Amino acid sequence: MDIATGLGLLAGAVVLCTLILMGGDLRMFLDLHACIVIFGGSFAATLIRFPLTSIVHGLPLGAKFAFSMRRITQRELVEEVAALADIARKQGPLGLEKVEIEDPFLAKGIRFVADGYDAGFIRDNLERDRDNFLTHLDEGQKIYRAVGDCAPAFGMIGTLIGMVQMFANMTDPSKLGPFMAVALLATFYGAATANLVCLPLADKLHLKLVDEEINRTLIIDGILMIREAKSPTLVREMLLAYLPEKHRTEEPEPEPAPA
Repeated sequence: MDIATGLGLLAGAVVLCTLILMGGDLRMFLDLHACIVIFGGSFAATLIRFPLTSIVHGLPLGAKFAFSMRRITQRELVEEVAALADIARKQGPLGLEKVEIEDPFLAKGIRFVADGYDAGFIRDNLERDRDNFLTHLDEGQKIYRAVGDCAPAFGMIGTLIGMVQMFANMTDPSKLGPFMAVALLATFYGAATANLVCLPLADKLHLKLVDEEINRTLIIDGILMIREAKSPTLVREMLLAYLPEKHRTEEPEPEPAPA
């Protein structure tokens, strides 16, 4: 799990709640009309912007990957692929069938190699799988960014509606407070939804999209080299090119302190 996402959302909620409780109570900031304007309006605008299939695929996938992260680093991924190349070199492709692989994309490629599929088929299938996954992830980040763009605008719309209702009932002082609350809370809901939830999640998904594109392309190249029975050393050196230069060399282990 990506702890940073959860901690960030929790910290933002704590900050807002603390500020609210310092000058009143939470019930003052609960308003159905403002919720309808922000969430209903943003959802309606998002439906207009994107096909329904994109929303159905993008929202859940985006939410999943905003809170998840790879369990291994790119450096560890390179070493794992090199170890698989060593097994294939010593035991042949059939030796790969006994290896347990955690990453499902890498496991799929290794299964193709073990089953003896043609290199062209392996490349086409894995690249199509990668591109489809990245497309859905990109749709997710675009949808969250769209909601983040819409929310403040609908907050302003809610403010205008509240102001119109307030001025239309100037003769009844008892209605001025509730209408003013609707006007201000709509702006508050829109700003909080956009800047605390939607836009940060969209940025996080964009970073994960770039990371997944590198990882899956690395895996595809490694699988094809294993299919061609390249040496583990060559596989490792070729795949290290995907890593930042400072991560290509292993850091030396610290020397033990003198007794």
